Amino acid sequence: MPKDRPDTAFDRELADLPQALRWRTWMRRIEAVLFASARPVPRDALARVVGQGASVDLLIEDLKADLADRPYDVVPVADGWSLRTRPAYGPVIRAAADVSDQVLDLKEFEIAVLSAIAYHQPVTRDGLKEIFGREISRDLIGRLHAQGLIATGPRSPRRGAPYTYVTTETFLSVFGLASLRDLPDQDALQDAGLAGSEAV
Repeated sequence: MPKDRPDTAFDRELADLPQALRWRTWMRRIEAVLFASARPVPRDALARVVGQGASVDLLIEDLKADLADRPYDVVPVADGWSLRTRPAYGPVIRAAADVSDQVLDLKEFEIAVLSAIAYHQPVTRDGLKEIFGREISRDLIGRLHAQGLIATGPRSPRRGAPYTYVTTETFLSVFGLASLRDLPDQDALQDAGLAGSEAV
């Protein structure tokens, strides 16, 4: 167990409960962990709160079904799961709750650069310049990096070995993606008029 986690004793197995109640209790434990966590929770962490041999994937499926009529859902993000408010409730939350510290204030061009990094990673600043036809400032890269959306990737094998940039798990979490395979198809975005060929 990691050093920063207290060794809390609780009954994982719940052997004294009937099977149906045991399963439901494990579902509620997973829901509580996801609710309390600021980051996506990986499978191995969730497995620590349910009985040995219990399928975390099946528990998640049942929890998702149980939450079907609720304003939030369990979504796969990076290598784990997160509890997220359904998009339909975004306007009412913004109207009544202070979520300013959770909102990324990204300008349109910053989103375009972030998208280009996501689709072409690892990519250098020169690679981004080729995509956009203009220099991408170090300040813009620095802002995306400071927000945890991108990180430094492997050095490019070109002369001078420039840094490359890649997206992070924070990027996946912010945009609700389980992996980069969940990025929208570039051609479909262009066909729908949602992205110009120079944007991605």
